[in-house]
Formats: sequence, C-alpha cells, structure tokens
Amino acid sequence: MARRQVANASSSLLALPNVGPATVADLHLLGITEAEGLRGQDGYAMYATLCERTGQRHDPCVIDVFLSIVHFVETGEARKWWDFTAERKRHLAGR
Repeated sequence: MARRQVANASSSLLALPNVGPATVADLHLLGITEAEGLRGQDGYAMYATLCERTGQRHDPCVIDVFLSIVHFVETGEARKWWDFTAERKRHLAGR
C-alpha cells in the first residue's frame, strides 16, 4: 500500500470513537486498514490475534475498545469504551 493510502486509511480509523494512534497500529497488525474492515469482526478474537501476533498479553481494556469500534461501525452508535467493560468481564468469566 502506498504511503498516501496508508495515511488516508489511518485517518479514517482515527475518526472512529475511542481510537488513537496506538489502536490504529494494533488494527494494522490485524490487517484492518479502514473502518469498514471492522464490520462483522469479533472483538475477543481480534484481541487474541493481537496478543498472538505481538507475542505479549495486552491490557484487557483493548477488548473493550475493539468491542466499541465494531459496535460503532455496525450500528452507528458511539459509546465510550468503558461501557463495554462489564460485558467483557461477564464474557470472560463465562468461559
């Protein structure tokens, strides 16, 4: 991808609620370069893949961010990432 295309894709991702440069970098590691690439994604699977690809465990709040941005792309509803914390805790406790 040309440098200009990467910059434009990053700008698109930065326009998402709860997304900053570090999240953009994480999304790029996951092969997601534009907001539409989040449609149909699973925030938990995204987190597991990120941890696998980087060889380290990331803060679980990253899951909340992933859940929030997938939710936004699919519904148009912008919610704070911490609105998803209780859902994440319930989901992980149920495993």
